[in-house]
Amino acid sequence: GRGKFYPGKIAKVNSDGTVNVDFDDGDKDRYVDMKSVKLESGGDDSESEMDRDRGSRRSRSRGRGGSDDEQDSEAPLERGDEVEARYRGGSKYYPGKISRVRSDGTYDIDYDDGEKEYKIKRNYIKPMSKSSSSKKKGPRVGDRCTAQFKGRGKFYPGKIAKVNSDGTVNVDFDDGDKDRYVDMKSVKLESGGDDSESEMDRDRGSRRSRSRGRGGSDDEQDSEAPLERGDEVEARYRGGSKYYPGKISRVRSDGTYDIDYDDGEKEYKIKRNYIKPMSKSSSSKKKGPRVGDRCTAQFKGRGKFYP
Repeated sequence: GRGKFYPGKIAKVNSDGTVNVDFDDGDKDRYVDMKSVKLESGGDDSESEMDRDRGSRRSRSRGRGGSDDEQDSEAPLERGDEVEARYRGGSKYYPGKISRVRSDGTYDIDYDDGEKEYKIKRNYIKPMSKSSSSKKKGPRVGDRCTAQFKGRGKFYPGKIAKVNSDGTVNVDFDDGDKDRYVDMKSVKLESGGDDSESEMDRDRGSRRSRSRGRGGSDDEQDSEAPLERGDEVEARYRGGSKYYPGKISRVRSDGTYDIDYDDGEKEYKIKRNYIKPMSKSSSSKKKGPRVGDRCTAQFKGRGKFYP
């Protein structure tokens, strides 16, 4: 009883004056008030006219030459193509990407809102025009982004996990945290969508290949030098992009390390390339309290200092 009108057929007329409707896209609705229904003139005759119209369109599409729409419905598609498709054979088109080309001539599609559909016939799909594709700036599942956690403070890197119907998104952050129903005001999409992610992967790969080279910079040598228990370091907590200060609490035989972070967190079996030694200069400048530091303090903020 809300919003746009969708095509369908009266399935039942109820005793209270409402009707049951079977929509063309497969959905069904019961006890629909007639204020929410527009009957097409001519009853069954109008339906047959619609069928004849569909038939004439199909017969025209079989002719030689044809319009752009006809050619669109014949041209083969490739994996990764941006398209619009009639979800579940309905009348409305939804944007997405071809995720698989099947041998029987059908296609699988990952829709931009997170839905997936399989074995879709070619005539239900139309390629996204370059102009509409370039204008499209909304979030899509898999897009790289930076977002504020819980809508506050600093922006952290992550990926769009879901596009919600209310315009918000779910974000999976690189450090393992997740946030749901994030307002797009708190999200910055990285240009290029999936391509930007692959660029990041390529950049990571190039950094890894450079670190394997001979000689190398201080950062490269830092990632190779062994560490010892008690060393002051900075590490990427849970593999995220940000480094946090702490101390090596254990050196494991498999080449990984356990760390006690200054804020009280602990992490185990961290790979060496996620850790960098604290430089002597930054270590000497560091004067803030850390968990485990010895001190003397006033009890309740008054009187004598106690160890």
